[in-house]
Amino acid sequence: MQKPAKTGNRRPPPSQNDRNTDLMQTYLDFEKPISDLEGKIHELKKLAAEDESIDTSEEIARLEGRVREATEEIYSKLNAWQKTQVARHPQRPHFVDYASHLLTDFTPLAGDRGFGEDAAIQAGLARFRGQPVAVIGQEKGHDTKSRLKHNFGSPRPEGYRKAIRVMEMADRFGLPIISLVDTAGAYPGVGAEERGQAEAIARSTEMCLAVRVPMVSVVIGEGGSGGAIAIATGNRVYMLQNAIYSVISPEGAASILWRDSTRAKEAATNMRITAEDLKELGIIDDIIPEPVGGAHRDPQTVITATGNVIEEALAELGKLSGDEVRAARRQKFLQIGRNL
Repeated sequence: MQKPAKTGNRRPPPSQNDRNTDLMQTYLDFEKPISDLEGKIHELKKLAAEDESIDTSEEIARLEGRVREATEEIYSKLNAWQKTQVARHPQRPHFVDYASHLLTDFTPLAGDRGFGEDAAIQAGLARFRGQPVAVIGQEKGHDTKSRLKHNFGSPRPEGYRKAIRVMEMADRFGLPIISLVDTAGAYPGVGAEERGQAEAIARSTEMCLAVRVPMVSVVIGEGGSGGAIAIATGNRVYMLQNAIYSVISPEGAASILWRDSTRAKEAATNMRITAEDLKELGIIDDIIPEPVGGAHRDPQTVITATGNVIEEALAELGKLSGDEVRAARRQKFLQIGRNL
């Protein structure tokens, strides 16, 4: 993201949904009943626009009711693979959308002061509802150009070293840390491995555990393996209702277990990657509800809800001393798996 102009109320650049409000809706394969109905509504509206003597309002209202019913029915029984598809939806709100709506006075920081800049991880200082904070998030991009720029949300080592730099700064100045997780995983390229990808992930995870300031993490889309946990080892870890969080992608697990990536649906079910599964296992603290039809159908509602959860968590953690915050975070992760 480019640095905003110096004003009294600086905000990040326009979000994905600010730019894409007029784009056609993208439908997932299991949303065909919804697609058919909304296609009919579109045709009726087009017909009415072309001929004002034709009144289609009653039929449109009836079809809109059927759309709501179909959407509620489909999304009330999504399986793990379908939730994976929703988590990857191209119109799902990304880091820039949350930053645009939740942050002011945002000052992005670039580079790891060792090798270079990695745009997959966005980080900087901002005000969250008036409170000074440090922010770290993974950005996937919203079109071909931005996806290439952000490497589809897969960070390289310098991205994690930038995150470490920002966390160190937050710890030094007593700023709470907010992290928004959305990555299929850290970039596995040769160059990334040569520059110490595994070490960078481990150091970032270590820094998450070491800081003496509150840290709140939210999985807003995909939480892929070490690439996610490197910035998600917080005092509070939340997931959106249709987000996923796993040690490996369903396709990757299927390729390893059965040497057949087409069995990704089966792998997703067995891996227990949904928010409900992870809440039951004690991996996350709570689930943030999404609008019916997924976050991409009503981004503002889910972004506001996420902001409310973060605000509440920071208020609770703000009552603790630095040593208590760090001790509680470490104990939280040591406790995972012990009560199963």
